[in-house]
Amino acid sequence: MDVKINQFLESLSLSEKSIFAYRNALEQFVKIVGQDAVLSSETYMDFLISLQDKSPSTQRVYTTAVLKFYRYHKAGNWTELQDATRRYRRRSGKRIVKFNLEAVEKVISYCESLSGDSLDSLGKRLEALRDRAFVLTLADTGLRISEACSLKRGDIDWHEQRATLDPNNHESLIRFSNRSIRALQEYLDARKSIESNSRMSPRSQPLFARHDIRASKKIRPITPGGMWKAIKDRMTEAGVDRQKVRIHDFRHYFVTVTYLALRDLKLSQEFARHKTISTTNRYTHFADEVDDAYDQIFNKKNNKPPHRE
Repeated sequence: MDVKINQFLESLSLSEKSIFAYRNALEQFVKIVGQDAVLSSETYMDFLISLQDKSPSTQRVYTTAVLKFYRYHKAGNWTELQDATRRYRRRSGKRIVKFNLEAVEKVISYCESLSGDSLDSLGKRLEALRDRAFVLTLADTGLRISEACSLKRGDIDWHEQRATLDPNNHESLIRFSNRSIRALQEYLDARKSIESNSRMSPRSQPLFARHDIRASKKIRPITPGGMWKAIKDRMTEAGVDRQKVRIHDFRHYFVTVTYLALRDLKLSQEFARHKTISTTNRYTHFADEVDDAYDQIFNKKNNKPPHRE
């Protein structure tokens, strides 16, 4: 079994982190079914049954790895394997969204104040302008950090203040606010001083670039990990605990703000690009009228709890 696992893992074009997760899943598979087990549908079902106490996310990772392992070795009946997965794997329940709204707003407010005017280094000034533009883009568009990092300058329609994403051949229209467009334009204007060193045409350049020493004076794209580290550093500068804001919280902020402004669930779903309205519905608990309605029903003035001595 170990030989088959190594053959499978060596065939994958994934990150080291993903390979590690797959290897761990397959080691658990072997631990349950044994080194000499036949890769049959029955063996796979025995493995699924052993995962019943695992969390839905762990079950998802383990079953994905093992199913791909089966497919690579052309083992088992694919229809039976998929049916078994649907029957035995737990689904994650829809949970209400929880995030620290005050902390996110503090980070946004701080980043909006960044200008870089007091910084002598060109790289540091460009980083300040980039970080301001990036955070305002996340807050006002609902883009995921990976989506924002993948944008090219040519993706933006500056006149209409929008961009079109095409993930998995499903086009989505992204609208930009006035303040995010102004921040982007100021950042790109300041970047002109190093663009002459780039062989890329302006339209094909990344919208957000690296400006560290290793990047030198060239236009190089910044990764989501690099951008998240930059935002975490801004949190520290803003006096916000780095543990209070997570990478997805700017998107949570965007959906929450759009819903609270209009109380239109369908429109918020469109803005957020959620596939189902049940996902958007997880944000409605932020609305005060739900608490107000509860108070009207259960906490009327003439329905005070009895006084106790």
